[in-house]
Formats: sequence, structure tokens, C-alpha cells
Amino acid sequence: MSQAASATRAATAGTATPTGAFWRETLAPYARPHLGRSLLDIATSVVPYFVLSAAMYYALSVSYLLALAIAIPASGFLVRTFILFHDCSHGSFLPSKRANMWLGTALGLLVYSPFLRWRHDHAIHHATSGDLDRRGGGDVRTLTVTEYNELAPRSRLAYRLFRNPLVMFGIGPIVALLIGPRLVGRDARPRLRRSVIATNFALLALVGGLCWLLGWRDYLLVQAPTVLLAGSAGIWLFYVQHQFEDAYWESGEGWSYADAALRGSSYLKLPRVLQFFSGNIGLHHVHHLSARIPNYNLQRAHDENPIFHDVPILSMRDGMRAVRLKLWDEDHGRMVSFAEARAPAPLAGH
Repeated sequence: MSQAASATRAATAGTATPTGAFWRETLAPYARPHLGRSLLDIATSVVPYFVLSAAMYYALSVSYLLALAIAIPASGFLVRTFILFHDCSHGSFLPSKRANMWLGTALGLLVYSPFLRWRHDHAIHHATSGDLDRRGGGDVRTLTVTEYNELAPRSRLAYRLFRNPLVMFGIGPIVALLIGPRLVGRDARPRLRRSVIATNFALLALVGGLCWLLGWRDYLLVQAPTVLLAGSAGIWLFYVQHQFEDAYWESGEGWSYADAALRGSSYLKLPRVLQFFSGNIGLHHVHHLSARIPNYNLQRAHDENPIFHDVPILSMRDGMRAVRLKLWDEDHGRMVSFAEARAPAPLAGH
């Protein structure tokens, strides 16, 4: 374990777990959305995404390399748009519950996601994050070292492929944004089924109309790089928020919602421009403790409450290195790589 990881564990171990009253009362002032600030978020995410998308279409007649260059900031604004969609799913972006639902539904068309179904799955993630007994709901599939070693060879290969960066960040965006949200199980609640079906029909009409107006080739040349870049960035952000070395995993009665938020959700300290494009979601520890805080209040909530100052901190470099972590080592209480899982434990005193 690195010295930084050891220091983080020592700090968080000595931090008292807050009671439910803490995040309900102390954090309540930060959980009040401000309409003007929310409208500014829309003006600095959805609007520039539309403008840059239009610029990419015009750039096609000049140079596709120019269009690809524009796709980089366009994908950043699409990530930022997704954060607004995410806030709406928590009912934290606008003062009205109905307004959050309608705006979230509309933004869902831009990020190819059915609002009600995504809101349901994401709520499961918040309620079970870090719980070994309730894995599999809206999270990245994570096995323990023991579970992995007990798998048949074919299942091990499948898990290794799933956790391979080329698959996760290359194919992952296609599955997570374009294929997965289009599917719904027969056992899904009727309301969630209707959400998926209605979104699919709306997207069919929207994409079909754009292809008819602009041509399917130009549509793909513009949308494909933007969606893939934004999807890859979004998956990486979601991954490192809970998949770092000193992450939190507990089972049964040992699991705690507050500990999962403060010890199992990272504070990803990004450069200022990347924090803007990611909508402050790097302050994930604050978000998981109180999901009703809108993205524009997360930094202030962190800065003004000392309990947030001893949480696991990841730099951009730490986040990149975390991609190598694949399994939860129950014996040592940390995430490890496949190579570390195979390596024998060092002898005492060595």
C-alpha cells in the first residue's frame, strides 16, 4: 500500500461517522437549488453543446480534422449536460419536482437515456454503494479476490475482458449509452418499461429527422466522435469515484451509508477546466452523503464542512493509475490488480 493511501486510511479511520441528523440539518442549506444558477448551468452546457455540434456540421465542408477538433470541447459540454440530467434524477437541480422530471426527460434525449429508468437504477447505486452483499445495481461489476479465484477459466476471461481498459473505455460507451438504455426486462415495472419505450420512440423520431435533414453520414461523422469521447470520459469518472485503492467495501451489518459516502467515494481533484466540464462530480463524497445538493453547491459544501476534509483524495494521475485495480482484497481491505492478487503476501518483517 502506498504511503499516501496509508495516510488517507489513517485519517479517515480517526474521523467520526456523522449521524443522519448531520447531513439532514447541516447540509440542508446547500441542498436548495437556485433557479438563476440552474439556468446558468443550462446556458453553459446545453447551449454550447448545440452551438459546437452545429459548428461541426459546417466544418465537414472544410475539413473533417477540424470537425474532430471541435468534437473535443463538444464532448466536454455533453458530459456537463449529463451532470444536469444526473442532478434532475436526484430532484436537486430545480426547485420543482415536476420541473426536474420534465427537464431530465428532455436532457435524457441528448444523452440517450430514459430518465425514469436511469433515475431508478441510479438510486439503487446510491443505496448500495460499497455493500458487498448488494452489488450489481448501477455499479461497476467488482469481484473479490476469492470470488475471482473460484471462477471457471471462461468466466475469469470474461471478467478480465470486461475490466480491460480498451473494452471498458472503447466499447463501454457504446453499450452504456446506445445499447443498454434501449433494452428493458420483462420483469421491469410498467412505469420503467414505458420510460424506456417512450424514450426509444422519441430518439427514433429525433435521430431519424436529423438524418433526413442532414444526411445519415454527416450525422454519424458528427455524433459518433462526440458521444464516444463523452462516454469514455463519463465511464472513467464513474469508475474512479469508487474504484480506488483504499475504497470502501463492507458486508452485512458492517456496511454504513455514511462510511460508504465518506470513505468509499473519492474526492477527485481535477484541474479547474476539467472540474467545470465534469460539473463538480469529482466532489463525489459530498454528493453521496447528500445527493440533493446541486452540482454548483458541492464545492462550497466541501470547503465549509471540516468532516469532508479527511476523505480519500485522488489526483488526475491517481485516477489514471486506478484503472489497473480490478479486485477487492478482503484480507487487506483494498483494491488490487490482477498481478497483485496472484502475488504471495510478504513475510512478516520483510
